[in-house]
Amino acid sequence: MRVLAYEARRLRGLRSTWIVLSAVLLCDALVAGVLAHQVPAGQLTLTAALRPVTAAVPLLPLPIAALGAGVLGALSYGHEVRHPGLAALQVSYLRRVRLLGGKLAVIGALSVLLAVVTVLVDTVVTRLALAPGVDAAAVFSPEVLGAGGRLPVALGVFAGTVVAAGGAGVLTASLTRSAAAGILVLCALPVLLEAGLALFLREAGVGRPKVAGEALPFQYGFDQYGFDWVSDGSGAAAGSPLDLTDPVLLGAFAAPAVLLLLAGLVVQAWRRSL
Repeated sequence: MRVLAYEARRLRGLRSTWIVLSAVLLCDALVAGVLAHQVPAGQLTLTAALRPVTAAVPLLPLPIAALGAGVLGALSYGHEVRHPGLAALQVSYLRRVRLLGGKLAVIGALSVLLAVVTVLVDTVVTRLALAPGVDAAAVFSPEVLGAGGRLPVALGVFAGTVVAAGGAGVLTASLTRSAAAGILVLCALPVLLEAGLALFLREAGVGRPKVAGEALPFQYGFDQYGFDWVSDGSGAAAGSPLDLTDPVLLGAFAAPAVLLLLAGLVVQAWRRSL
């Protein structure tokens, strides 16, 4: 608990924390307004609604909220390297691991809060920016809003991406001992991971979950090269909903996070300081 309290006080006391949070909310609202204004008149589809609500555009490696969480994570570790607050934590491996875990926990909690606030702000902005001729009734249908509906799952994918990006920012900065280098590595990861996951899932016969494409409209995988994620009949089709019980799908998405965490722990064992 002392590590969590220490990390929370440090993060709250940094001006960069509030600057990044303000910038994320402002940019999210601006992007949401622009995307919502471009929605054509007629029935609003779930995909068209999710783009402004999550402010996820293909031009960015991650949604704006996820980028902000990653930057906060990298800055948190980088500031600890430049201005160590607890000298004893630079000696003991277990204490350094506890500090790393505390940073991951605090950044994770902040990332969840950031994801929720950005969705709420973007929803309000989207509703105000939609043209009068847009019918949003289909998005609020029971099958879409239900517990197993596509909208809650898509927003869960978005929130999970924000949390994962925050943790990845901490870990990449821990590997490089530099906030700037950690942010650069974080921005490069989606480009490499989506292409690799696309190939793995395609070879495993697992189709691309439609809800993942709606919440995270990246263009770094095999789609841009003409590859089709549709399975050969042994797995789900590309347009199928997200199956959270599929072990192949869960393993494919969890493996990069586990490998990054293990790399961070191994690197800490080699060092004598944080």
